[in-house]
Amino acid sequence: MIVRKNLILPVLLLWLPFAACAELPEAEPVPGGIAIVTVAPGSVTPPQVRFGGERVMVVRQHNAWQAVGGLALSLTPGEQTLDVTDPADGTHRTVTFQLLPKRYPVQHITLTNKRMVDPNAEDMKRIVRDQEAINRAFATWTDDLADDLRFSLPAHGRFSSGFGLRRFFNNEPRQPHAGLDIAAPAGTPITAPAAGTVIETGNYFFNGNTVFIDHGQGLISMYNHLSRIDVAAGMHVQRGQRIGLVGKTGRVTGPHLHWTLSLNNARVDPLLFLPPEVRIEAREHRPTSPAKPIERFPRTGG
Repeated sequence: MIVRKNLILPVLLLWLPFAACAELPEAEPVPGGIAIVTVAPGSVTPPQVRFGGERVMVVRQHNAWQAVGGLALSLTPGEQTLDVTDPADGTHRTVTFQLLPKRYPVQHITLTNKRMVDPNAEDMKRIVRDQEAINRAFATWTDDLADDLRFSLPAHGRFSSGFGLRRFFNNEPRQPHAGLDIAAPAGTPITAPAAGTVIETGNYFFNGNTVFIDHGQGLISMYNHLSRIDVAAGMHVQRGQRIGLVGKTGRVTGPHLHWTLSLNNARVDPLLFLPPEVRIEAREHRPTSPAKPIERFPRTGG
């Protein structure tokens, strides 16, 4: 096997909404964001790309193969490296891009249930089992994309907590907020934002009633705190199909949907997958607009 080190292809790193390619998410190369990097011309067999050891989504766009990589909140800004393998001859090369800094706001939350801040020994055993199941779900990989990469909103309500918030529960620091919260009355329908396959459902200590959907190529969505789950593992769901109802199970202060998107096992801001007008509503903390017809785009191939 021939290994070529530090061979740099011209890199297309986009940090603006796509004009002619609206089916892709918005690129934002920051911790918790997405990098879109050209890794090969579209005339060749798609390469296999890894980042931090994890397989990365590759789609064909503008007659080029582009890696669509999730960037974990824990990453340090600076030069980052994608490992690219040519499936035709097994040769390796690297492509680099720059990760820019971003500082997220702080959020303080008061919980009356002290066990949700300081779990007891039995709770900790359950939390460990829960985390093993969650980790397995986020590590899922299937080769084919199930739908477009511009998602619909899974529930309508008030954007209550944004992605990446540095959180304190009862003044104790906890992990950053790795999803988007939509506050809505209990019983509000939750629908699949894109087609996919349900890979896991369950009830977890912190997350409450939960659904995981595999959308293909390492893109996994998670829905927490449901009052009711309407799907089961193995079911294929279409965009707009109901998967459950908003509730307040798990660690919550009121009914809401916590929505997580994981790309190559890195939690990323779900807003980057939504249409521009929805991103504006969320960033201004406005209630979401009533459901509108979703413009469909040709499915990308990887």
